[in-house]
Amino acid sequence: MQRYEYKVVPAPRRGTKSREAKTTEDRFALTLSTLMNDLGRDGWEYQRAETLPCEERAGFTKTRTVEQTMLVFRRTLPASVALAATLHEPTTAAPTPRLGPAVEPPPGPAPAIGKAE
Repeated sequence: MQRYEYKVVPAPRRGTKSREAKTTEDRFALTLSTLMNDLGRDGWEYQRAETLPCEERAGFTKTRTVEQTMLVFRRTLPASVALAATLHEPTTAAPTPRLGPAVEPPPGPAPAIGKAE
């Protein structure tokens, strides 16, 4: 089974100035293609862009929801890393942690504790 790792980066909000890019659209496209090519050289494959809600502070007590556009990339994990991840996966669900004492207390009243000396 093929395994992947994912990388999520914020999409650029504005284009960078460049001599070959004259219009706003050209600058933005150049910035985006530079980002994608840099990640592509490291083996990351572009998957999609997602616009997600994000709460941020507005003043001391208020929050507001803003939209964040994120770019999603993935790359195949090397076989050795994928194999190690497969070997460390739990085969069964972990037992539910027990709350309270590990054993039942003995029957009868608790022993009285004397005064400290």
